[in-house]
Amino acid sequence: MFSTGQLIFAGLFLVCFVFIIIKAYGKDRPLHKKNYKGIQWIIAYFMIFILFLFLVKYFMKN
Repeated sequence: MFSTGQLIFAGLFLVCFVFIIIKAYGKDRPLHKKNYKGIQWIIAYFMIFILFLFLVKYFMKN
């Protein structure tokens, strides 16, 4: 389906892209820690709310 050259290009692109994303996140990490304190609680409450909605749907269906 893909030629050897296309697969090599896709592999190299993926490796470079992941490397650049990790490097950029590493630079921004101190800024994220400063600006987004407590975000894990918001995510946890959001996930609990979604779970609650699924439970309500399940019990209303049965």
